[in-house]
Amino acid sequence: MSDIILFDYWRSSASYRVRIALQLKGIAYQVAPTSLLDDSTKQPDYIARNPQGFVPMLHIDGHDLTQSLAIIDYLDVKYPDPPLIPGDPLERSKTLAQAMVVAADIHPVNNLRILKYLKNEMGQDQKAIDNWYRHWVSEGFKALEAMAPDSGFFGGDAPNLADICLIPQMYNGRRFETDLTAFPKLARIDAACNELAAFHDAAPEQVKPA
Repeated sequence: MSDIILFDYWRSSASYRVRIALQLKGIAYQVAPTSLLDDSTKQPDYIARNPQGFVPMLHIDGHDLTQSLAIIDYLDVKYPDPPLIPGDPLERSKTLAQAMVVAADIHPVNNLRILKYLKNEMGQDQKAIDNWYRHWVSEGFKALEAMAPDSGFFGGDAPNLADICLIPQMYNGRRFETDLTAFPKLARIDAACNELAAFHDAAPEQVKPA
């Protein structure tokens, strides 16, 4: 049995990123299903290990790692093949900037706790919440489309961290019925990634608990 344990919610896009990275690197791991819809991540024993009370959390080498990009960075250093973040300083900066469009700009304002706050504390109806979600996806994707290559992946011949961040956000964009027709390069990359087993096997429908 692997001593690598992923505390994972099947629909979490941040967890989805880590699942893709683990699959791309061929790292065996166990899953600890951790729902965001109940109080699983707010229990004292979980908070003691992950003070933010979020997913994913990866238990590896005796440590509890949090934040998806930090987890992927750890995996990339410890398991360098295939590389997900370039070693060249300029290319590394470009890749991190592309990844951050999703991870730092789109996702934080659209994650579940924000949508719940809009509904419960701000009194917004579902139509307004869905419009909010689609607005911020579209705003981020406009920039990311301009950054996207005309062929291949963000990583060139193979996916990298930017591709790993893109695919879960494309999945969520479709789930919220975002119009993606203005982003043909992103759609091409998304289709190419999902042809790969690592992305297919990490998809929410493939890991959803029975």
